[in-house]
Amino acid sequence: MKKEITSLDTAAVISELNKLIIGAWVTNIYQTGFKTLILKLHQTDRPTLNLLIRAGNRLHLTSLASEKPLKPSAFCMAIRKHLRNGRIKSIEQHEFERIVVIKIEARREEFQLVSELFGDGNIILVNSENKILQALSYRKMRDRNILRNETFRYPPDRGKNPSRTERKDLDELGNLGQLEIVKALSRFLGLGGLYAEEILIRAHVDKNAPCDSLSLVQLDNIFNSLEELLSKINAEQIKPEIIINEKKEWVDVVPFPLEKYSTFHAESYASFNEALDKYYSKKGLEEEITRTAAETEQLLAQQERILSKQLTTLKELQQETQKNKKIGEFIYAHFTELQLLIQKIIDARNSGKTWNDIVLVLEEEKKEGKGPGMYYDSFDPQNSFLYLFAGELKFPINLRRSVQENASDYYEKAKKAQKRREGAEKALLETKKKMNDLEKQRTEKVAAIREPEPQKVEKKAWYEKFRWFSSSQGFLVIGGKDATTNEVLVKKYTDSHDIVFHADIAGAPFVIVKTQDREAAEQTIKEAAEFAAAFSTAWKDTFAAVDVYWIHPDQVSKTPPTGQFLAKGSFMIYGKKNYVRRVQLRTAIGIVTEKEGKVKVVGGPKEAISDQTDFLVEIAPGDQSSGQLAKRIRELLAQRVPTEFQKTVLSLSLDAIQSFIPAGKGILLS
Repeated sequence: MKKEITSLDTAAVISELNKLIIGAWVTNIYQTGFKTLILKLHQTDRPTLNLLIRAGNRLHLTSLASEKPLKPSAFCMAIRKHLRNGRIKSIEQHEFERIVVIKIEARREEFQLVSELFGDGNIILVNSENKILQALSYRKMRDRNILRNETFRYPPDRGKNPSRTERKDLDELGNLGQLEIVKALSRFLGLGGLYAEEILIRAHVDKNAPCDSLSLVQLDNIFNSLEELLSKINAEQIKPEIIINEKKEWVDVVPFPLEKYSTFHAESYASFNEALDKYYSKKGLEEEITRTAAETEQLLAQQERILSKQLTTLKELQQETQKNKKIGEFIYAHFTELQLLIQKIIDARNSGKTWNDIVLVLEEEKKEGKGPGMYYDSFDPQNSFLYLFAGELKFPINLRRSVQENASDYYEKAKKAQKRREGAEKALLETKKKMNDLEKQRTEKVAAIREPEPQKVEKKAWYEKFRWFSSSQGFLVIGGKDATTNEVLVKKYTDSHDIVFHADIAGAPFVIVKTQDREAAEQTIKEAAEFAAAFSTAWKDTFAAVDVYWIHPDQVSKTPPTGQFLAKGSFMIYGKKNYVRRVQLRTAIGIVTEKEGKVKVVGGPKEAISDQTDFLVEIAPGDQSSGQLAKRIRELLAQRVPTEFQKTVLSLSLDAIQSFIPAGKGILLS
């Protein structure tokens, strides 16, 4: 499988992105892995986009939800500090290299976010003075340094820029002698082997031909093929495909059909960004499965070694038990003879005979096969051990101890070996259980990786760009998120028969009840007021309650009194205000279960949410961070939903829950 995008792939991606992200606002930035950043992009009246940048690998839009870390990294925080709420001015490819430069205007300064998609990769933030502010990786190199506050320099070009290559430039290939043309072209233009080979296939030139053998006609054909490939990007002829081999394996992703893959099966996609997203998502899953399998194999191999040692030990202990038991039984079976033998040795020794004399007598008896000496094997006078031999058994008896004591010693040894054997059998069963558990875990992990493939971000309804809930009477209630959405909400989405709410405190959003020309009852008024209170600055300031008023749309004006100025998102209110006094700051978050195991997160006043689901929690201003609170809410909701939905709830991104938590800290009430 393709591991990273090529320079031509990069050009194709940027060709698409130029139509999609220019002018978009960077609403947030997440670092989901050491090398991976996701830029959350928003444009009015367009769906939110997520731009994925993986250093040394790829850059494209993604529609797959990723788990956001509870605590952003220092690098991510630094990037957010400079770029959040900035606007994308341009996205360009540097010199047809795998280097993407995104220019973002933020805080009246133009920054460059440089993504290096080759080698180990890097993501570098450069200010308007071309100084490095932040980098994913800092390093000193022969041709440049990536260090904070140093002037940013691009790496040396890997080849000629194909988009500026002229026919006469290809004449230089002839100077490369016997070097194969496919290798030479790959290096000369920095295109990589795949597209160098594609150019040669289209030019009808043998890829293994030496450079100095090429004719002028062949060089003409190579140049024409290069121009043909580039024109497919420049002329927006992108028709992306994922290439699948005969084993049904995904082997490549390309921006347009290639002659090289003419015999392969191909899946077509609407955009190259989508194809890349699909391809690398699958590749990521397969890599995770491979890694999980390798880790399990390593652990299984370790347990196999332990099991092998345990089996050997068990066999040895079994033999030891049987041997000592047989010796004890032999001693008791020949009790009288062995007692006579020991007494004979002691008497001979007491009569003044040497050990050599005693041994000679015993060896004579052994030869004749008479008397107790027939069991004699050898003698250790220093330790007073007499070694006996009976059948396959050879064992010592202690001359300082009685025959009965010797027999008891062997029985005791057999008992101890048996106990150790029982312990070894227990350990063996534990090892087998561990191995079975590892096999089961591997199966479960692989299934978990395969089954809920990264959750797709569903297309949102128009009102989901705002804060919203459905009241217990079925009215759509919408609130602004910031100055921009406040302005859009009031100007574009408020009709004359709607009701406008605002907490009586600075820094509160406008909240609109969409009446659809129906009369909103007291319950909806109460719920909309609670919603307006919860998402005001009163929550961040940990107020217990705040007053909220409601008015009609014709009382809201963007025209200030003479000599005054209204900031973005601010409006003048004229006429009588209808107050809802001391509205408590509370909000609920719940899970609505749907068909096929799907779930939806909902949030708003408790009465409204409890009409939609039984699986909910209520929160109030407190001291727990939004990220920690979201994680705890997810855990609690997973416990409360039916078993078949628990896995899906636990796989929800924290973002999906945090979007219903007011700005500031909070606490769980239930």
